Amino acid sequence: MRKMAHYITELRGRPNSTDHRVYLKTSDGKYISPFHDIPLYVADELECGVPPKKFKTNEILFNMVVEVPRWSNAKMEIATKEPLNPIKQDVKKGKLRYVANIFPHKGYIWNYGALPQTWEDPSHTDKETMCCGDNDPVDVCEIGSKVCVTGQVIQVKVLGILALIDEGETDWKLIAINIEDPDASSLNSIEDVRKIKPGHLEATVDWFKKYKVPDGKPENQFAFNGQFKDKDFALEVIKSTHSYWKALVLRKKMKGDEIVCQNTSLCDSPFKCSDAEARTILEAAAEYGEPLPVPSEVDKWHFFTK
Repeated sequence: MRKMAHYITELRGRPNSTDHRVYLKTSDGKYISPFHDIPLYVADELECGVPPKKFKTNEILFNMVVEVPRWSNAKMEIATKEPLNPIKQDVKKGKLRYVANIFPHKGYIWNYGALPQTWEDPSHTDKETMCCGDNDPVDVCEIGSKVCVTGQVIQVKVLGILALIDEGETDWKLIAINIEDPDASSLNSIEDVRKIKPGHLEATVDWFKKYKVPDGKPENQFAFNGQFKDKDFALEVIKSTHSYWKALVLRKKMKGDEIVCQNTSLCDSPFKCSDAEARTILEAAAEYGEPLPVPSEVDKWHFFTK
């Protein structure tokens, strides 16, 4: 277990295996969904977790759930279709997924994660990108100097956003800074990033463009010609994806292979479960074990010319 400011992670299964899971619970031991129970807005961490009715344009602090620590390769993500939505390593064709080292980048070049209580609705076509959502929470690239851990919940300021088009779907990538970072007070816009961290935004575009190429896929594409949109634009994306999430957790029923909306704190949601039901889910999970070795090919480097 790792204890953080408001939340504790509980590890199950063996890291680098398909049964590995990172569950979250509150400091008083109540199991939660990192997708649904952690408030989006830091200012709205209310006892019941009811989402705010009005978007606060002057509020810039958001909770971010860290899925992948900087410089690591395992593609960890919130399991949206599992009870309580633990963080697990993505699997494709029966194999665990690791991102390649694309020179000069080692693994993920930021702390990578998601904004809780947001959802990119696959049935909604974005008016700017003309593509539907990717059925996941909004992704965040945290550009501070600290290396976080999987399952850590940090408070961030949003600075801008990039619109990746991934296999025909809109996959927003927020650029944010941990408020505990030494540069946090100086970074308030995407232009500040250009001045204070020169080359960082260009590296971000390069990374997202090429990270799937080692798997035999073409380079990724972007809306807006790969240009970053500003903070105000990013806040509007957060506002809309938060409203889609709210509709998701307040609907009457779920169908088959859909996102699991089980939660332990949303009073108005029909999917709210008891603490005892949540504990039962953890009791059924595999016991924690020593990590398995990382496949040797993960350390391989890939080189691309312009």
